[in-house]
Amino acid sequence: MSVAMRIEEKLREDFTPESLTVVDESHLHAGHAGARPQGESHFRVEITSDVFEGLSRVARQRLIYQSLSVEMATNIHALSLTVRSPTDK
Repeated sequence: MSVAMRIEEKLREDFTPESLTVVDESHLHAGHAGARPQGESHFRVEITSDVFEGLSRVARQRLIYQSLSVEMATNIHALSLTVRSPTDK
């Protein structure tokens, strides 16, 4: 299973999102520090879930990092996050 698929699987399981987009942006960082030769190291995640209602931006991001802790320690070098609740504009 690809890293992107694992990210999506974990986030769907943990947050039951209304919407979720996981984009592998590793090709934009080829040759940079932390970029793995095989790719799958830099990701952009956009997620909307009720779980984030009433939480600060930092608290929302911490939940994502907690959910992806294994991947953050092994495969993910960079993770760009847009984390919303359904009532955010």
